[in-house]
Amino acid sequence: MKKILTTILLFFVLTISHAQSSLEQDVIKTKNGDLKITFIGHGTLMFEYNNLIFHIDPVGRYADYSKLSKADLILITHQHGDHLDPATIGLIKKEGTKIFCNQLSLEKASGAEVLNNGARAEYKGITIETVPAYNLVNKRDNGQPFHPQGEGNGYVLTFADKKIYIAGDTENVPEMKELKNIDVAFLPMNLPYTMTPQMVADAVNIFHPKILYPYHFGNTNVKELIELLKDNKECEIRIRKMN
Repeated sequence: MKKILTTILLFFVLTISHAQSSLEQDVIKTKNGDLKITFIGHGTLMFEYNNLIFHIDPVGRYADYSKLSKADLILITHQHGDHLDPATIGLIKKEGTKIFCNQLSLEKASGAEVLNNGARAEYKGITIETVPAYNLVNKRDNGQPFHPQGEGNGYVLTFADKKIYIAGDTENVPEMKELKNIDVAFLPMNLPYTMTPQMVADAVNIFHPKILYPYHFGNTNVKELIELLKDNKECEIRIRKMN
């Protein structure tokens, strides 16, 4: 019986390991330990830091969440279905899971706490700051922005000495001028809903992140962004499977 239980446990561990290893991962060094970033797809990410699991915009169409680690913290940028998936939240919640979201996500994100634009929170030593995420240029046929001002959040997470900016669905809005000392930035480039490559390049030149991950980029040509930033020696562009 003991041998059978050991075999089952080993199978379970290997299954989870395979599910995670099939996704691209990077490690960012901080003075208090490694931050492991798992690139799940589109606008969906997972962070691991000091035995804590952070899920950002978890959506079931991009991964089998039954095989991923459960969340200590969930961040929701906004209420659109490609960023907010109640069923997936249900899969990765556990006792004590903390959820932060924007106001319009609260109806579907059961048990969440609202962080409005410009808010700040702490979670187990990690600082969470919200940055407005909205459209200035790209609009629907009726003239309404795809992402109106005042609705969506971007998040700046501070892990020890490293600041990570997850922009959400936004353009290069004026509030980006207030960002300081960003080590890693995730900027969306999915036309026509978020930024053009030129907008992303302009954003990089506004707040100067050390590492840029274009994400949520759909069919947008990432080579165009690389060309636009070819003379920028301060920012490393990393392309991962985040279309």
